[in-house]
Amino acid sequence: MNIDIKQLKYFVAVAETGNIGQAAKWLHLTQPPLSRQISLLENELSTPLFIRHPKGVTLTPAGESFYKDSKQILASLSDAYKNVQNIVQGKAGQLSIGFMMHAAYNIIPQLTKKYLAQYPDVALHLQEVIPTELVQLIQAAKFDAAIMWKTECDTSLNVLKLREEKLCLAVPSTHPLAKSDTVSGATLAQESFIATPLSVAPELRNALQSYARQFNFEPKVILETQLQQTIVNMVSEELGIALVPEPLKKIQIPNVTFRDLPNAPTVEYVIVWRKDSLNPALLNLIERIKSDFNMY
Repeated sequence: MNIDIKQLKYFVAVAETGNIGQAAKWLHLTQPPLSRQISLLENELSTPLFIRHPKGVTLTPAGESFYKDSKQILASLSDAYKNVQNIVQGKAGQLSIGFMMHAAYNIIPQLTKKYLAQYPDVALHLQEVIPTELVQLIQAAKFDAAIMWKTECDTSLNVLKLREEKLCLAVPSTHPLAKSDTVSGATLAQESFIATPLSVAPELRNALQSYARQFNFEPKVILETQLQQTIVNMVSEELGIALVPEPLKKIQIPNVTFRDLPNAPTVEYVIVWRKDSLNPALLNLIERIKSDFNMY
């Protein structure tokens, strides 16, 4: 079979105008080449598609059937073109983002809401991952981007700062420190801490270490667990105290009081992605962040 898209468009134009001369004008052609293309199409199909008469043409039964199919083919091609263009422009397609649990309390909800409002046809996949695994997963192309704390990255990755966030103190509500609106760092020297292991979240653990050293003590860590919510749950059981990111104040767990710290340590949130990424949906996300830095 030797039928091209141009012939289908010509055929549909003639079928819808009922006149080869009018169809030629609509297609910006002269009548002879249009008539020739229709004849070639009929020869290819081995059947007449039109009944010719002095005032124009009408479709044969075969022509009626072929017209319906041609319209469907052209519509499908039009949709295919639009779909490809939407993907090229980042308006459709897929975008995968890995994130550490802490971002679920601040960045991820706002980012998801704003991004999907602008690009509703992008399939956005979000997955929570241990912080120390995110860089490796980005390098292995398991995610398009990762939202995490600032860390050392090799030159194959781009890093863009999103925000800084203070740490606050989580203590049992029955603890004497819960009675003060602001707690002095020096009063923590004799306390027992619950913390994230260095191997899981080095930025958070280093922030605790650095803050304690400002007051000339090493924090006594008696329990380690990787999830911040688990840490807060352990605080509620009066197993110790903890320094946690401020968004965890949103977790309403009984018997836990959050207190501010003077000159509180901070952690920096970043988004990381591969420099060689060609995903237009990701590029749109990065441009949105760059142009609207206060979105968080």
